[in-house]
Amino acid sequence: MQVISYRPTVPADLHRVTAWSVTEPVGWIPADRYLADLAENMYRPEWTWIAEVDDQVVGRALWWGPKDSAHPVALDCLDVDSAMGDRAAIAAELIRAALTGFPQSVQYAIKAAGGWRDDPATSMAVEWRRAAAHAAGLTREVERLQFEWTPADGVPPATGVLRFAEASDEEFLAVFTRIADGSLDAQTRANLAAKGVDATAREEMDFYLRAPGKREWWRIAYTQEGEVAGMAIPSATPYNVNVGYLGVVPEFRGRGYVDEVLAEITRIHAANGELRITATTDVGNAPMAAAFGRAGYRNTEIRINLSNDLRP
Repeated sequence: MQVISYRPTVPADLHRVTAWSVTEPVGWIPADRYLADLAENMYRPEWTWIAEVDDQVVGRALWWGPKDSAHPVALDCLDVDSAMGDRAAIAAELIRAALTGFPQSVQYAIKAAGGWRDDPATSMAVEWRRAAAHAAGLTREVERLQFEWTPADGVPPATGVLRFAEASDEEFLAVFTRIADGSLDAQTRANLAAKGVDATAREEMDFYLRAPGKREWWRIAYTQEGEVAGMAIPSATPYNVNVGYLGVVPEFRGRGYVDEVLAEITRIHAANGELRITATTDVGNAPMAAAFGRAGYRNTEIRINLSNDLRP
């Protein structure tokens, strides 16, 4: 019987970690990306876990976190040698072993092409990883659409329907609170049920305050009569700018204002010379997905997000 051991890597394992490649049709982290983020302290040897049989690496789990974080927040890449038989069971053990040392919440995003259920190879690649994550305790699941905008998609002109202005943190917090009411976002709805509206609004605002995007980009949207209609929060990750957070307050929904708010975010990033803007929304949030389509954003992939608590 083969004895499989699970452990975090040490610097001497680097060549074995970077030699690994994934041949299945799912998103994964190649050597150049791993090495670049390792240099930035976003991947670390102690966050990189391997499964071994007789000193042979048969599985790999790459955990990622912000460069100043004490613990990782996301599993970026999970793979097990196809010759190992029950890949899901080995992958589940890899995740469980790592989680014993990670005291805070984490998530795992399996990235695949749209329509992944209809392609046998992609479906198989997703399903064993999904089963492993569920077995390891990452049981909260949300499927999300990833979108992308480039200058070739066009910069929407300002129509004057809404007016956008900077505001204080207190004013933004009040709008976060109002937008949460009736939200179709699964994360927001789960947080509301578990924590209530005030804690949900504060947590969402704090998340964007900590993100790499600039606070000076944030705008509140007003009607021509001066009433608050919603807000636009362009943001960023360590890799590129994104739409971040946007919303319309309940009493003004259904008037097309979401298009105006999204357009303002696009204009802000475009004015800064950005060549790529990303965005995500839940598969179940059909109105937001439709708004991205109207704004010229293209769906580039599906992300099956699995997590072990309510954090985004």
